[in-house]
Amino acid sequence: MIYLGSDHRGFEYKERLKQWFGDRNIKFEDCGAFDLKSDDDFVDFASSVARKVMIDSGHRGILICNNGVGMDISANKYDGIRCVLAFDVEQVRLARNDDDTNVIAIPSGFLSFEKILDLIEVFLNTPFSNQERFNRRLGKIKTIEHGR
Repeated sequence: MIYLGSDHRGFEYKERLKQWFGDRNIKFEDCGAFDLKSDDDFVDFASSVARKVMIDSGHRGILICNNGVGMDISANKYDGIRCVLAFDVEQVRLARNDDDTNVIAIPSGFLSFEKILDLIEVFLNTPFSNQERFNRRLGKIKTIEHGR
């Protein structure tokens, strides 16, 4: 399952992504925004997606807003969420392979829809390598999350 969230600045791309996912029979859930409101808050949608991914740890989240930063910061406040601000295909590939990222924040104001599709395909199709050194590092992050 892919959980999608956007504020007003990512709304158009999110709606296009829903069609793209539907055309490919990829299961998704829209976590908002459900309509275009220029005064909505990205935090609400990042939180909705992060909570869902936190509960369903085998699933992933995609967040879309103008610069992606606020979404990224918000999502990473949740235990077990490893969100990356996605700009580059190789960056996203390494984030999945090395860091087992489960959420990406996409800056709609800086990327074309075609570039976003490239990033999402890599995000969805790159497995975590499960190498010992990466697992060790993720373990240290979990320790930080739990305040130890």
